[in-house]
Amino acid sequence: MTPELSIVMPVYNEAQALERVVEEWTAMLDDSSIDYELRIYDDGSRDGTSAVLGRLAANNSRIVATTQENRGHGPTLMRAYAEARGEWVFQTDSDGELEVASFPRLWSERDRFDFLIGEREGRLSPLHRKVLTGGSRAVVALLFGSAVADVNSPYRLMRGTWLRGVLPLIPARAAVPNIILTGVAVKSGARIFATPVPHVARRTGKSSLNLRRIAPLAIRAVIDTATVAIRRFP
Repeated sequence: MTPELSIVMPVYNEAQALERVVEEWTAMLDDSSIDYELRIYDDGSRDGTSAVLGRLAANNSRIVATTQENRGHGPTLMRAYAEARGEWVFQTDSDGELEVASFPRLWSERDRFDFLIGEREGRLSPLHRKVLTGGSRAVVALLFGSAVADVNSPYRLMRGTWLRGVLPLIPARAAVPNIILTGVAVKSGARIFATPVPHVARRTGKSSLNLRRIAPLAIRAVIDTATVAIRRFP
């Protein structure tokens, strides 16, 4: 049967945080009586994440665990979107920086919208992350139109039929597909809902993204986004 909700969660080197984050999500969803699957994709972690994920999946039949060789966050996310079976698809990260408590707000508004996004509020980020966020917003506004402030937020609920309809527009190897998805939502006239979600400091570990890694990602993201805009929405 098709689940009401697919949650997709890419993960890379989050062995310390993953178990707690997953337990928080499953507890909230079980209490809400939502028929869901939780699809977690380990993108070639090197810190024991795969062992944690295997244990979680063995104890919960709603968890679909996938371990793959490292592809990068963008291609992993594209695979997750393509394999999600739910009537609704929700994407979140595995670091716990955006808490489960904000999800019911999006879920309660779903019937009137196609694309619902939590815009990160109170985010404390280094300068290079702020530059990436601001640059992404400017690129989407220039190429697709301005309707969403946090275009790359990893906290988004999408109608499954809408997502599956637009996914072929996006390259499977896109570096930052969420930016393109936001642009496509704006340009295609999807019904968009945006609400602030509190951003909290990660509880364990540290982000794998730094200036050296972000710079080439940003360049690829601009190229991918511009290519989709020019080819699909001339």
